[in-house]
Amino acid sequence: MKYSFYNFCLLVAVCFGSFFLPTFTTFAQKSDLGIFEGQTDVGKVRHKGSATYKSATGDEYELAGSGTNMWGNHDEFHFVWKRLKGDFILYTRGELLGKGVDPHRKIGWIVRQSLDSSSAHVNASVHGDGLTALQYRPTSGAATEEIRSTVTGPDVIQLERRGGKYTMKVAKFGQPFVATELTNVDLGDQVYVGLFICSHNPQVTERGMFRDVRISIPAKPDFVPYREYIGSQVELMDVATGNRQIIYTAPKSLQAPNWTPDNKKLIYNAEGLMYTLDLAKRTPQVLNTDYVKKNNNDHVLSFDGKMLGLSSSGDDPKQGSQVYTVPVTGGKPKLITPTGPSYLHGWSPDGKNLLFTGERNKEFDIYKVPSNGGSETRLTTAQGLDDGSEYTPDGKWIYFNSNRTGTMQIWRMRPDGTQQEAVTTGDFHDWFPHVSPDGKWLVMLSFNKDEVKSDDHPFYKHVYLRLMPIAGGTPKVIAYVYGGQGSINTPSWSPDSKRIAFISNTDLGPAPAK
Repeated sequence: MKYSFYNFCLLVAVCFGSFFLPTFTTFAQKSDLGIFEGQTDVGKVRHKGSATYKSATGDEYELAGSGTNMWGNHDEFHFVWKRLKGDFILYTRGELLGKGVDPHRKIGWIVRQSLDSSSAHVNASVHGDGLTALQYRPTSGAATEEIRSTVTGPDVIQLERRGGKYTMKVAKFGQPFVATELTNVDLGDQVYVGLFICSHNPQVTERGMFRDVRISIPAKPDFVPYREYIGSQVELMDVATGNRQIIYTAPKSLQAPNWTPDNKKLIYNAEGLMYTLDLAKRTPQVLNTDYVKKNNNDHVLSFDGKMLGLSSSGDDPKQGSQVYTVPVTGGKPKLITPTGPSYLHGWSPDGKNLLFTGERNKEFDIYKVPSNGGSETRLTTAQGLDDGSEYTPDGKWIYFNSNRTGTMQIWRMRPDGTQQEAVTTGDFHDWFPHVSPDGKWLVMLSFNKDEVKSDDHPFYKHVYLRLMPIAGGTPKVIAYVYGGQGSINTPSWSPDSKRIAFISNTDLGPAPAK
């Protein structure tokens, strides 16, 4: 009897277990799948599924699949996957396409021990009728169980593994996450993770779309802040739609992108140096700042784009960070604040004044100083931390963040320091208000209050970017990010007020040796 190579694989699968055959099948289907390694139909589906990576539109995947169900002691669905070890964060904005046939068709993230249909697994599942659940099979061949979410019909789906804990976080885009946790399932260190679709009807094929797909590897639990760093991704986001695209990635810490007014470059800091990132070529280049080589993430462009303000530590450790200015094309910086610590945050629209956070007499307040140097003027006196100051484009207001009430909130004041008033309500710790160039919108970085203290803005946390009208109103979430310190410390709006640049983080392994 003549055997094909596939018959041979069947024989090997019988002899050595079912794991081998699905693995072969997935590699046979591999194509350009972006961040994923392969795809497969898990179980005996009647209609072959597919996964298509749409790189031109920015980190999108369209899945098609059939399958009777993902329940009981075995599953049938289409799966696009990669293998991972350790901790991870899986994020997407997903939706089922079309009216559909069965209300229990579903999409989501899944983590599996193997590609066998009866594998132990944990999944974050959103059904066609809106039912949302953290579903799991604790051991191979066991019955599937679930913990239902209180959220119905979310389109933001995140599944995270930290140690032995799985956390599903879901939301309707614009709203904060609602979390569901699971701690009693051990899938082992190496697993298959990826996106899935199941039609819940073996006769039909359903389709689903996944946008802004991210697989992030978080910092290790014992990492040392400000001494150890993980990789960075420069992202651009369309504010109207929330669609995101990664345009540059590095294994080191990149921080605080400024968007130049000519719409040609981003300027960011990394390892004490300043860099420009060409938006067309997507290539970085060191910006000459001469002897100032300990730059931090408090750097700001003048409104006309001709000058760059820097915050950098000098040779005197007692001073700490000090403020400098330099032409945007590079050159020898000019020292503006001989007294430190001083952290730059704003430039007046007419270019005549700089705003910075200064620590004086063990208090952090907002100060104004002429951009050519001179005497500093204290604008805030409330006890607590005042930070992140920035002028509106018309020069009539200064927005800043302050924890004077016990919660870090966004405030505003007149340019002379009068009429100080809170803008946000304190639901989160809100930092770094940035006003859009058209003066209509305010974007901010928001930490969960149960994760950080009000006076801290650490690296590598779950944070939101939130947007609110400058005239007031309830902020809405426009990005769900793993980041924090360095993500959006500086003004990073595009000149047309339609996009924002920011940094998200993931562990890409050790940076290459210098």
